[in-house]
Parts: sequence; C-alpha cells; structure tokens
Amino acid sequence: MAENIELKNSVAEALEKIAGISAVQKGLSFLKNDNDRTSADQKELTSIPAPTFEEGERGEYYRRRLEELGIEDISKDDAGNIFGLRKGTGNGPRIAVCAHLDTVFPAGTDTVPKVKDGKIYAPGIADDGRGLAAVLTLIRAFNETGIETEGDILFGATVGEEGLGDLNGVKALFGQDHGIDGFISIEPGSPERITYLAAGSKRYEITYKGSGGHSFGDFGTPSAIHAAGKAIAGIADLKVPEDPKTTFNVGIVSGGTSVNTIAAEARLIIDLRSVSADELARVESEALSIIKEAAGGADSGITVEIKQVGDRPAGSQDMESAIVQTAAEASRQLGFIPSFEKASSTDSNVPIALGIPAVTLGGGGSFGGIHTLEEYFDPQDAYYGPQAIFLCILGLTGIKGISSPVLDSRRKNNAEGGQ
Repeated sequence: MAENIELKNSVAEALEKIAGISAVQKGLSFLKNDNDRTSADQKELTSIPAPTFEEGERGEYYRRRLEELGIEDISKDDAGNIFGLRKGTGNGPRIAVCAHLDTVFPAGTDTVPKVKDGKIYAPGIADDGRGLAAVLTLIRAFNETGIETEGDILFGATVGEEGLGDLNGVKALFGQDHGIDGFISIEPGSPERITYLAAGSKRYEITYKGSGGHSFGDFGTPSAIHAAGKAIAGIADLKVPEDPKTTFNVGIVSGGTSVNTIAAEARLIIDLRSVSADELARVESEALSIIKEAAGGADSGITVEIKQVGDRPAGSQDMESAIVQTAAEASRQLGFIPSFEKASSTDSNVPIALGIPAVTLGGGGSFGGIHTLEEYFDPQDAYYGPQAIFLCILGLTGIKGISSPVLDSRRKNNAEGGQ
C-alpha cells in the first residue's frame, strides 16, 4: 500500500544532502550502467542449484565473488551463511546487507536461465537470484566510488530462508556476536517496496498412530485418520482476529493404506501465523489443545506425536523508525512513492523480533511466477532497486566528513554509557 509518512527533518535533510554528492551521483550512474552485468550475475547464480539445506555449492561460489570484490574477513559459519566486511571509520553503526541463497525447488530441477522476449525464465531467478545479484552490484558501486562510510557494512548471503529452512541462517547470524545495528534483506520487488513488519509462524507435524485393522472385521478399532479428522475440524473452528492479522492452515494431510483398512497412521502439517507474538502464542496453544484432545486420551488406542518443524518469530517496529524512514526517503529521492508492505515472513523477522532495526527492500525489476517452474524476471530498469538501497545504506551508515549516520550505533552508545 502506498502511504505518505511524516519524515523527520534530519532524515530528509541527510538523504537530500547525500543524493547531491558527486561521488554518490557517480555511484547511482554506475548502478544504472551495471544493470546488464547484474543480470548476468543473476543468471549465473540461478544456474547453480540451491535447494533449502543444500546451498553449499552456490554459497562457495558467492564466497569467491565477495573475495574477488575485495570484501574482507569473509567467513562461512556453521549454518552455511557467507558474510564479509567492508569497513567504515568505526564511528557509525554496523549494517548487514544480504539476500538468501536457497530456493524452494528440489534437487534435479532445471534452473538454467532462458531468455525470451527480454525476460529471463528460470526457477529462482527472481527469488532470490535478484537479491544475490543486487548485493554484488552494490559492492561494485562502493568500489567504484571509493566512498568511505562511518559505519561498517557486512555484505553476504544467508541460508534456510525458504519453507522448512525456518530462517535458520539468519537465526544463526544473530546468534553470533557480529555487532549488527541494522539489517537490510533484499528480495524481488520494486524499489518503493518496504517490508518492516514481521509475520511470525509456528509449524507443526502431527502424527496420529493406532493399531489399525480391517474396516469390517475390526470395526470399532480407533482410526488414526478419524482422530486426524477431528483435529482438522477443531482447527477449522478456531476464532482469530482480523487485526492483528492471525491465520491458521492445515496444509498437508496423509495416511491410510486402502479403502477397507482402519488407518494405523495419519499425518498433518499445520501452519499458524500472526503479526502479534501474543496472538500467535494464543492460537498455537488452542490448536495444540485441539490436537491432543482429538487423540481421545490415554485409553483411546490412539497416540499423537507433535513435532515442531517451524518457528519464525513475529515482530513490528514503528513506521517512523530511522531505518523505515531512511528507506522511504531513499526511494523518494529517485522519484518513487514508498509502498509499505503488509507483514510477511522474510529474513528480517529475526532482527525485528530482537528489537534490531530491519527492513526487506525490493531489488528492482519486475517478475512473476514466483515459486513455480515458470518464474521469470524482467531486467528492464531494474537498477532502480540497487540505487534506492545504495542511498538507504549511505543514509544509515553516514559518510565520512559529509553526513552523520541516521541510525544509532548500539556499540558506540554502550561504550559512551560506560564512561
């Protein structure tokens, strides 16, 4: 949705000043001229398969690319994240700028891009081939301009963003002491797109088990499928608020062996979501109670196993926070009207839930068919995405001798507070 927000004068003035600097103008021009190379990177990255939990080959390629671009202190953590540092003066906040390596497509999927009528077709070419390529062109722009930021920039890529990856990469990133003060995740989308609210989710795999038997000869023996059906019916009757938006879904159901067999096993996978951590906890508690009651108690002949397979934290931040306002003003400097997206689940969920300023921004270009074999990306004018992110980064980190950081540095504040 497009909205106008009242920007703090300091943010508007800082971005306007930054946008007028010759070195920044040089960077914006570079990003425009680098559009074709960025598309080439996008195709190269997408051609390397990277199903969730199998991102190793693409991650190693990305590590080499960061190294070639002069990024320092590059490391691969235990989760598989690849990150390196572009150092600032040390007088500003540390910003992480990244995209995710994994795709929703299983091993064996043909991900080699094909160009037709100017559009690039390949599974994963937009999500998140675009984000990964955008990070690389941003680094090249910084190299080209030689701009020295006050704050450090941690450039890289995460694993496990999709599906049952459960944001494991970004969880691992923030489980380590990287001193991150702000976080920018790049996903496919227009340059005015700003996601600053995190829809949390809880996902469970539920398995009902019984002795089973013949549908006629053993009639009366409890059925695992009947228990599962009771659970589904109960979940379907859950009452949830429209605001904060809270949802539930039984997405997968399986079980049984034949039409005349009392099922010995039945399985469900459920997805519960909310923008509110409190509402998510409430609907989770109610759903789990329904699931347990559907088994019928200790003497019912049915047991239930409950396995959590997803836990994405919910969170929100003020639309007037420094990182949201800086992202909005950056897009405005390019002539766009900021679009504040509804809450969704991205890598930004984790820092937002931790109280660390974070946004997910559009990497530019148009796209379609996300998460299907017909996914495509149109690179025409796609450079606007990296341009807006470039301005946003500079606003947040500040430029040596020219502009102070818009974003606070927690490390600096903690040090000053201890003096």
